[in-house]
Amino acid sequence: MINRKKLARLAGVGAAATIAMGLFSTGAANADTFIPLPGGELVKTLSDGTVVTVRMVGESANISPSMGSTPVHRNAWASGSAQVEIAGGEDVGGKIYPGYVVGCQVNIAGGGVEGGASADAAIEGDTVTVTPSGEGGGNLTIGPGQAKSFYVLDIEGPDDYGSEDHATNNKFSGNSGSVTWSDQTIGLNGCGGYAQARSFISVEVETENVISYVTLWGQPFSLG
Repeated sequence: MINRKKLARLAGVGAAATIAMGLFSTGAANADTFIPLPGGELVKTLSDGTVVTVRMVGESANISPSMGSTPVHRNAWASGSAQVEIAGGEDVGGKIYPGYVVGCQVNIAGGGVEGGASADAAIEGDTVTVTPSGEGGGNLTIGPGQAKSFYVLDIEGPDDYGSEDHATNNKFSGNSGSVTWSDQTIGLNGCGGYAQARSFISVEVETENVISYVTLWGQPFSLG
């Protein structure tokens, strides 16, 4: 004899399992992924004895399915705080350039770095070379084997002649300064392969004797 109650219970269990699997699949495809990052600290003594300490604190990234919904699109929101301390000088001051390097199918985890703040990046072996530029914005189009970088800041104001100017740095006076940002967009288009990003804090310090850049790199993180 067929036990209808037992069959009903089994059918209910099967339906519940199917619904659960469907929910897990949907969540895996559409849920944001929060990535806590370790930040870092760099201490550098300049040629005149001035000691510059650069820190990245509270760094994180939130990876989200792209609005484009295609394999060549990525979308993320990044947060962090750049903090600078200067010792050995009288009210030296400086400029803080925070930003991110984004790469498509290229290793941006190299240990060497040259240059200062950047809007473009060149990667060769273990070295990420950055050069000063004036561009900002976190929406990038990058193909395989390419890397670009952008500034977090885009501060609008008049220049010395009254024309519109855009600053990509926070200028501070005294022996300390900081920049904090929350949910900075990283939008990537055109990358059909593995993509990753990495923060940088480049600090320009000018004393009576030297002008120097000190650059701290964050830990690379995957964009998918």
